[in-house]
Amino acid sequence: MTVSRAVGIAVGFALDRAVGDPARFHPVAGLGRYAAAVERVTHRDQRGAGMVHHAVVVGPLVAVAMIAERTCRRPWRRVVLTAAATWAVVGGRSLVREGETIAAQLERDDLPAARQQVTHLVGRDPSGLDGRGVARAAVESLAENTSDAVVAPLLWGAALGVPGLVGYRAINTLDAMVGHRSPRYERFGWTSARIDDVANLVPSRASAALATVLAPIVGGLPRDAARTWRRDAKRHPSPNAGPVEAAFAGALGITLGGVNDYAGRIEDRARMGDGPAPAVSDLPRATRLATAVAWAAAGLSVLIALAPRHGRRPRRGRH
Repeated sequence: MTVSRAVGIAVGFALDRAVGDPARFHPVAGLGRYAAAVERVTHRDQRGAGMVHHAVVVGPLVAVAMIAERTCRRPWRRVVLTAAATWAVVGGRSLVREGETIAAQLERDDLPAARQQVTHLVGRDPSGLDGRGVARAAVESLAENTSDAVVAPLLWGAALGVPGLVGYRAINTLDAMVGHRSPRYERFGWTSARIDDVANLVPSRASAALATVLAPIVGGLPRDAARTWRRDAKRHPSPNAGPVEAAFAGALGITLGGVNDYAGRIEDRARMGDGPAPAVSDLPRATRLATAVAWAAAGLSVLIALAPRHGRRPRRGRH
């Protein structure tokens, strides 16, 4: 199965890079509608209700993925299933397209369009952002979402196959839907937020490590990225966004972080990096780094999938 898994991941990743997300009938959008329908039944202002909600949404999806993978006995069928699942849950090409669109809008001084476009990537209020503010928001999102939307699903898929791909995407989608702090989700979304934190502990650090090693691609130095990661990541309120954003800041030679407005809720994020605030010219560099990290993560995932699995040794019978 390891060869089928590796080939499926490689094909699915290549599909994402070639065509991006489907314009209509996206499986993740369907997952969101399913989770929203379940929430209408399960929602209570209680952590226990959030635990039930998480289990009801994620559990059946993982079970179906496990059954589907086990019933694909022929290698080519497992390749097709793994490729389809990988393409459905990885969002690297669409992420880079958003960054390229925002860069083009800022380059032609179309700030209103750039402010609107950046809402596809971030949850903060962009109405008061200038060009540098939009560029910062885009770079931060490119860094964090490269980990969440590309590296993490690839690594989970390499480790656990189709159930890992589907399970991770369900966990990450629930965190985006209910894991944020608000009067409605403060307690209900606690479980989804904590599980997403755990699911991204390794992928976020793998993303930061890849960004550090690949810093020369954007004119940076690995030692600067490593120093910024080590020094500044802990200042970020997120245990997983901190490492990857800090590594990107060090690799790009810029400073990320600052004041963000989330629908009237003001957060002052700690600064990460030693350079200037991101400029429009830094966005193409950030997309190049995100693309390089994605390809490196795909290669790493294929190698992990090909690694031999050591099962239990058969018991020897008595003679």
